[in-house]
Amino acid sequence: MEHTKLQFLLLIQLFLFIIPASCLNRDIAILLRVKTGQLGDPNGLLSDWNASAPNAPCNWTGITCDRKTHKVVSIEFTSFGISGHFPADFCRISTLQKLNLGDNSFGDSISSDSWSLCSHLHFLNLSLNFFVGKLPEFIAKFDNLTVLDVNSNNFSGDIPASLGRLPRLQELDIANNLLNGSVPEFLSNLTELTRLVIAQNPFKPSPLPSSIGRLGKLRILYARFANLIGNIPDSIKDLKSIQNFDVAINNLTGKIPESIGELKTVEQIELFQNKFSGELPNTFSGLVSLFRFDASQNNLTGKIPDSLARLPLVSLNLNDNNLEGEIPESLALNPNLTQFKLFNNKFSGTLPQDFGMSSDLDEFDVSGNNLEGSLPPNLCSRKKLRILNLFDNRFSGSVPESYGECNSLTYVRIYNNQFSGELPTGFWSFAGYTFLELRNNNFQGSIPASISNARGLTEILISGNKFSEELPAGLCNLEEIVIMDISKNQLSGDLPSCITKMKTLQKLDLSENRITGQIPKLVSSWTDLTELNLANNQLTGEIPGELGTLPVLTYLDLAGNSLSGEIPSELSNLKLNKFNVSNNRLEGKVPLVFDNDFFISGLQGNPDLCSPDLKPLPQCPRPKSISLYLVCILSALSVILVGSLVWVLIKAKKLLPIRSKRKSAWRITAFQRVGFTEGDLLASLTNENLIGAGGSGRVYRVKLKNGQMVAVKKLWEAKRERESEEVFRSEVETLGRVRHGNIVKLLYSGIGDHFRILVYEYMENGSLGDVLHGEKGGILLDWPRRFGIAVGAAQGLAYLHHDSVPAIVHRDVKSNNILLDEDFRPKVADFGLAKVMQQDSEESDQVMSHIAGSYGYIAPEYAYTLKINEKSDVYSFGVVLLELITGKRPNDSSFGENKDMVKWVLEVAISSKKDEGSGRVTGSNSILDLNQLVDQRMNPSASNYAEIKKVFDVALLCTSSLPINRPSMRRVVELLKDNSVARSKSIR
Repeated sequence: MEHTKLQFLLLIQLFLFIIPASCLNRDIAILLRVKTGQLGDPNGLLSDWNASAPNAPCNWTGITCDRKTHKVVSIEFTSFGISGHFPADFCRISTLQKLNLGDNSFGDSISSDSWSLCSHLHFLNLSLNFFVGKLPEFIAKFDNLTVLDVNSNNFSGDIPASLGRLPRLQELDIANNLLNGSVPEFLSNLTELTRLVIAQNPFKPSPLPSSIGRLGKLRILYARFANLIGNIPDSIKDLKSIQNFDVAINNLTGKIPESIGELKTVEQIELFQNKFSGELPNTFSGLVSLFRFDASQNNLTGKIPDSLARLPLVSLNLNDNNLEGEIPESLALNPNLTQFKLFNNKFSGTLPQDFGMSSDLDEFDVSGNNLEGSLPPNLCSRKKLRILNLFDNRFSGSVPESYGECNSLTYVRIYNNQFSGELPTGFWSFAGYTFLELRNNNFQGSIPASISNARGLTEILISGNKFSEELPAGLCNLEEIVIMDISKNQLSGDLPSCITKMKTLQKLDLSENRITGQIPKLVSSWTDLTELNLANNQLTGEIPGELGTLPVLTYLDLAGNSLSGEIPSELSNLKLNKFNVSNNRLEGKVPLVFDNDFFISGLQGNPDLCSPDLKPLPQCPRPKSISLYLVCILSALSVILVGSLVWVLIKAKKLLPIRSKRKSAWRITAFQRVGFTEGDLLASLTNENLIGAGGSGRVYRVKLKNGQMVAVKKLWEAKRERESEEVFRSEVETLGRVRHGNIVKLLYSGIGDHFRILVYEYMENGSLGDVLHGEKGGILLDWPRRFGIAVGAAQGLAYLHHDSVPAIVHRDVKSNNILLDEDFRPKVADFGLAKVMQQDSEESDQVMSHIAGSYGYIAPEYAYTLKINEKSDVYSFGVVLLELITGKRPNDSSFGENKDMVKWVLEVAISSKKDEGSGRVTGSNSILDLNQLVDQRMNPSASNYAEIKKVFDVALLCTSSLPINRPSMRRVVELLKDNSVARSKSIR
């Protein structure tokens, strides 16, 4: 009996040993099968997956086993660089609880069937990958799932309703995808949620779920940039556990509800960049844990409520509203306050004098208000203040002496006030300075030599004051300086000779002072200088010819001095947009480059300057004339020669056989097989078939007898015969050989006695200009189509510049020369034709009067070089990109007088992003700053804005004023196609 019992126990032990071993072998087989058949492992991080390894698979990279049962419970591949489809077969391991594939290169869509294999998981993270398609349905019951993170993929469509039936889900992150359905009410059913992140999706305009208060355990709500509309529902008062309530960058409206004061556990409230209006509620007194409140960039009115001002806030941001009244004293007494931003409101009165006494202020910005009086003397008592912005107010008095000891300062802007007196000496010399702006006050005194200690300064802007005495040599130690503007002061003495050693200078403005002496000659170190303004001083001597060696100088103003001598011929090497040497004592002949109307205003006021024909300058003395005797002899010889030639021609004509009166034969070139004759074409060039006219000729739509539709361009009549024909045929043969998917095919060319024609493939949707600005009104062009047009047109131009042999400069890039086929695929047309036409006729007003290009698209350097190259095309293409974004013509009347597209865009971008454009350090969102520029007819979704921003940045590069700063068209294509936009990996 005892023996039988012992045998039974041994069998049980053997069974218990065999079963786990067989399960483990099955898990190993699954893991290896997925690895070898489904995963790409470029970094070799899974190379230790070996079935024969000791303790396999529990010691493999990325695998975690239960300590007791040794069964696989976790697979974690975070940031391994692994690629492949969703590895659903991993979920065939029945003990698996956690699958983390975050930050890899997995992609493709996920089927609901594959998804269902993973229904036993507790934790599933697919974030920062490239999955596409719809979020899969939860067909099976995911009863154990507590964490689902799919942020930063390309999922689209609706949030599936089955997601709202996950009973234990605690964390849901679907941010930064392409989800474009509505924000569903059923999210409120996930009552176990502690973290809900739906930000950065192009949802349909949707309100916050009205019953969101059911999420009583929710600690984090991150719904920034989710196209939310309507009011914040009153049910938020039931979010009893909320710590971070973030609905910033949406279109929420109405008042901020008083129920927000019932969020007793809240630590951060982010409401910025919405459309909230009315006054702030006075119900904040119970929010004792709130350390950050940001309701900036709304339409709020009224005063700062006392209940908010008394909270122990670390950060208070109420900038860009319509708030008014005085700044409460209680804010100045807050011991926790580090960030204080109230700029661009209507606050008045004086600043509380206790600011900084008891808090570690880091950023203090009250610019753009109506504040007055003196500054708080202890604002920097803790020596922590880095950013000080006080500009555009009415502050007066002197800067307190204590500010001269605030060595933590890095960024100071106090311009456009009424400050006076001398600045504390130490205020000039902080080692951490990067930016110092004191413009337009009444500061006096000298610039101390100790400014040399501020070696990190990149910009010093102190114009419009009463600074006097000489410029200190210590300025030359500012090795990082890029912009130095000390204009409109009372500085005197000579320029320090060491100033020419400042290698990083891009702009130097010392105009409207009393500076004497000569302009330094040794300027070879100024390799980055683009603007030099020494106007209205007391400089003497000659203009140094060495200035002509500066490679990127485009702005030179030396007006209103006592300079003498001639204008150096070396300055002709510069490509200047601004050249002003007026009101000096210059003499001699104006160099040929400057001898045109574009520069006339900058030459006047020099009585001894002369020009052969530039009025009102006096004419230069002409060389002695040839004797009358010699003129008579030459004239007589000319008459004899012409008469003899006429007689010979008449005699020759009589001897020639009489020609028939039929029209001369065409000289044709066919670039591919065509099924028509010249007669077919000529008969169709009627007004009924006319579809366009431009600088080079008229365009007709012609349907041939074989049913083919072609576009026929009849060029304006030529003035010169043989030479013109040879040039034309040579150029056209080059154009006809071009073959590219984004370039219109030239099928045929013909030359008659009085006309020339070019026959192209017909583009069903006409030109981009017609679609954007014509009768079609742009309604067909949503952003994805516009982006496709941008990329395709760039590819066509890049081919002309870099791959065609010989290379071809288009010379007239514009939206009317980008044609669209039936699928809106762009094709570049009329490339090189501007050159043909310019060579073709010197006098015809119909051609282009020698202006290569079309107004609004012409690069600025053309005004002084009269030359066209590849970078000119790049500039014009940049204007086309701006057209695609704005939907406006390059010279739209809405821009204002003397403004084109580029100037208007820059002004709007700077004004709408005044924080960034003015150098203010803020966290403003650059995507929404494009709203004033983007063509709203295309109804752009939130997901479009990142791509629009990318194209906008490329357009700004292309339209740089300096050709050297513009990318090549090949680089433009790369920039447009580059989708590797950095994706945030942080938890908001």
